[in-house]
Amino acid sequence: MRLFTPSPAVRCGPILTRYLYTLIWIALLPLLLLRLFWRARREPAYTQDIRQRLGLYSGSAPSPTIWIHAVSVGETRAAQPLIEALLQRFPHVRVLLTQTTATGREAARELFGGRVALAWMAWDLPWAQQALIRHWRPLVAVMMETELWPNLTVACRSSAVPIVLVNGRLSARSARGYGRLPGLTRAMLQRFAAVAAQTPEDAARLASLGAPAVTVCGNLKFDVELPEAPRALGLRWRAALGDRPVVLLASTRDGEEALLLPTLHAALPSNALIALVPRHPQRFDEVAALVARAGLPMVRRSGDVLPDASTRVWLGDSMGEMVAWYTLANLALIGGSWLPLGGQNLIESCASGCPVIVGPHTFNFAQAATDAIEAGAALRAADVADAAAHSAALLADPIRRAAMASSALAFAHAHRGATARTLALIEPLIRARLAATNDR
Repeated sequence: MRLFTPSPAVRCGPILTRYLYTLIWIALLPLLLLRLFWRARREPAYTQDIRQRLGLYSGSAPSPTIWIHAVSVGETRAAQPLIEALLQRFPHVRVLLTQTTATGREAARELFGGRVALAWMAWDLPWAQQALIRHWRPLVAVMMETELWPNLTVACRSSAVPIVLVNGRLSARSARGYGRLPGLTRAMLQRFAAVAAQTPEDAARLASLGAPAVTVCGNLKFDVELPEAPRALGLRWRAALGDRPVVLLASTRDGEEALLLPTLHAALPSNALIALVPRHPQRFDEVAALVARAGLPMVRRSGDVLPDASTRVWLGDSMGEMVAWYTLANLALIGGSWLPLGGQNLIESCASGCPVIVGPHTFNFAQAATDAIEAGAALRAADVADAAAHSAALLADPIRRAAMASSALAFAHAHRGATARTLALIEPLIRARLAATNDR
C-alpha cells in the first residue's frame, strides 16, 4: 500500500545528475575510510561497526521501527523532545537513531540509554541506503534539520517509506549552494512527504527549492528540558568560586580561540575567569597547547581540579556539561560566530538564563539570533574587540546582566511548542503505516 505518490516531475527527474553524484561518492570511498581511521586516533568509536556505513547491519531488526537521523550532538539534543514524545505516544514501536559522528552517538547514549536502537547512518550510496531500509524496515524516516541526501530519498520512495524533514533549517548561503543543482535538489525535496521548518524564512527557502507541504513548526531545541545533573554541577561550581566573574567562550571553533583569548585577557578585570569550551572534543589538546603558548594560567576540567585565584582559563575538555558551564557563567560568547562559520545555537544558553554575546556570523541560526537580540537576551558584537568591550561593560553592570538573564529565560519559554506541532505532522504517517502493516 502506497501512502503517498511522488509527482511525475520526480519520476522523470535528473537521473544522470544523480548517477554522477553517486560516482563521486564511489570515487571518494577510499578517502572516507581513511578519514574514519584518522579520526579514530582520537575517537576510537569511529572504527566500530564500520560495515554499517555501507548498509551492512547484523542481527535481526526490531519491528515496527521509527527511524530518526540526527547527524551529530546538536541535532541529537534537538531531537530529544521529539523522541521522548514518540516513545510515550508509541510505546510498542522501537525508535532507531542513526548518526554520523562519534560525539553524537555518545550524546545519544547519555540521553536515552538503551531506550532507542543506535546505528551509524549509511553513506549515501544507493545500495547502502536500500540495505539500511531493508534491514530496519522503518515505518517512517525522520531527518533532522538539513539532512538532505538524494539516494536516501530515492531508497525511501522505492520502499514506500515516507520521509520527513523536521526542525528544518536552510540558510541563504546553503540555499544558494543547493540552487546550483536545481534539478537534483527539486527532485530530492519533492520526495519528502512533509517538511517541518523552524522559521518562515527557512520554509520559504525550502519551498523555493522544491519542497512540498512545508509547515512552520518552530525550533525543537526550545522544548529541550535542561538536565538537572549538569545544572546542579554548575551551581556547585558557582558556590565554590563565590562572586568571581566568569566569561564563557561556548562551543568555539578552529581559529576563534586565537582571536578571542588575547583580546579578552587584555580587556577583562584581572579576577575574571575565562571558561573555554571548544565545540569539538578532538581539539581539546590543541586548544590547551594554544592557551599554554599564550602564557595564561590554566586548569583543565578533565583534571577534576577547580580553578584557584591565579587561574585565568578553565578549559572545558569534557562532554555533556554545557548546561553546567552556562549555569556557572555570568555571560557567554557563542562560538562559530567570530569567523564566517555560521554560529552555534544560543537557545541552551538562554534557557539557562545566561546573557549572550554573538559575533557577526550567525547565518546558520539567523532567526534565533535576531529574535534573542530583539528580546533583550543577547547582544551582537561587530568583532572580537567589540565583544571584549561588551563583556567588560556587562561584568561591571550587574543590573543590566540580571535584566538580560530574565529576558533570556522569557525568550526561551516563549518559543516552546515545536514538539507538539511536529508530532502532529508525523503521527498520521506512522499510524497509517501501522495500519497498513497490520492489514497484511
